[in-house]
Amino acid sequence: MMVALVLAAALAAAAPTATPEQQILAVLADAEAGWNAGDLERYMQSYWHSDRLRFAGGDRVTTGWQATLDRYRAHYADQAAMGHLAFTDLDVTMLADDAALVFGRWRLTGLEGEPHGLFTLVFRRFPEGWRAVHDHTSSAD
Repeated sequence: MMVALVLAAALAAAAPTATPEQQILAVLADAEAGWNAGDLERYMQSYWHSDRLRFAGGDRVTTGWQATLDRYRAHYADQAAMGHLAFTDLDVTMLADDAALVFGRWRLTGLEGEPHGLFTLVFRRFPEGWRAVHDHTSSAD
């Protein structure tokens, strides 16, 4: 089922008539696939490649694309430490033609305790496509 969702999302992104919501979901599907392949750089393509990117998690705020990648690398040194990522309950709310709010759940299976939680992303449309400019992720206790 997950393969079908990823394929459908990729096709939606490639289709010129894909809605902004479908395009955003395709970006998230590709990020999920990158994570599950152990490719943090591919995962990070869903984020705005800017020093102004903001990632908030726990009680810490990380600013900048490179700093966010470095934070992920520090927590997930290799594919075994990354587990298998699944995004669920995705809800895209368009705020403007070039801005959207995305709410969802994340879960890492294959790791002790199955870390999981919620996230809220602010997406903006850039010439290269939709990218998350702000990520607020929480982890369940």
